Amino acid sequence: MGTDTEERYGLTWRVTPDLLGILSTSGLFESTNPAWFATLGYEAEEIESRPFFDFVHEDDIPRTEEAFEDIQHGKPVLRFRNRYRHKDGSFRWLSWNCVPEGGKFYCSARDVTSSVENRLALTSKEEEARLREQFIAVLGHDLRNPLAALQSGLHLMGKEALSDRGKTVIAAGQRSIDRMSGLIDALMDFARTRLGSGLSLDISDGEDLREAIEATVDEIRIVHPEARIDSRYSLQADVRCDVGRISQLCSNLISNAVTHGDGRTPVELVAESCESGLQIIVSNRGETMPERVIAHLFEPFVREQMRPSQEGLGLGLFICSEIAKAHGGTLSVESTDGLTVFTFGMGNDVALG
Repeated sequence: MGTDTEERYGLTWRVTPDLLGILSTSGLFESTNPAWFATLGYEAEEIESRPFFDFVHEDDIPRTEEAFEDIQHGKPVLRFRNRYRHKDGSFRWLSWNCVPEGGKFYCSARDVTSSVENRLALTSKEEEARLREQFIAVLGHDLRNPLAALQSGLHLMGKEALSDRGKTVIAAGQRSIDRMSGLIDALMDFARTRLGSGLSLDISDGEDLREAIEATVDEIRIVHPEARIDSRYSLQADVRCDVGRISQLCSNLISNAVTHGDGRTPVELVAESCESGLQIIVSNRGETMPERVIAHLFEPFVREQMRPSQEGLGLGLFICSEIAKAHGGTLSVESTDGLTVFTFGMGNDVALG
């Protein structure tokens, strides 16, 4: 760096964080300020002894060549971004302003690596969100439509004159469809929670909560006619909640209790509310769950089966846990002396929306 340059630009040349340089028509920097070393790790003689194209990322060379041609024709280059190689081998994004004057090009550049990387990260997140919505749409449309067609076909066949065996086959097919529909619901909820959008809630004043839970219990009784389910309600106050989601939580907990219960004693459901909130308890008699099972009970796809015949994705209790969290509540489990108890509790301060 010549003393004439220092004298011309003074203190600014030495202390500014921006890279300053005087570029010749041959593509060599004749003078560079100390910021080059601070930003890229090169001494002045290292920069000024090589064509600047030697430092440009190979993918950015075509654009940079066009910009250099423009400035040689007298056009200033403003807010032009490219990547320069750091001495350690990494690359930094620089934003350039260059103007021609007297057969030379006066350049300044600012390190904008952080802002570029943040923008790229935001673009990546937006792309992930788009793919997430596409994935959920596939679950909701491409899987449900053929299932609905099967259900319609079974419904039509059920109206025909059938033998006892035919009726049995139709009933078995309907149960399979119901189970597949439940699995799709669980997968969609899992996708929403793990891919960023979270469980959607439709909060109401909860006036019809008891009716909805009773309907859920009746549906399980139809699917599991051999099961005994005792229910007790003390819903003295309306609770702001998503009634459908709370019913889904009850359905998963009761179905889980029916599956794991001993079959000789009833599954018990207690739903209580007061001014401060809601509590739902589902209990069953059966094998005591080991601590190693309880530790992973609310995790998706992680199941230590109590019985070899158990089937499913292991998402039911995970979804219950997510429903509890979405309501600002908790879901816990205790299993001692052959009695397993799930307890859901939430306050009555969920915002209407």
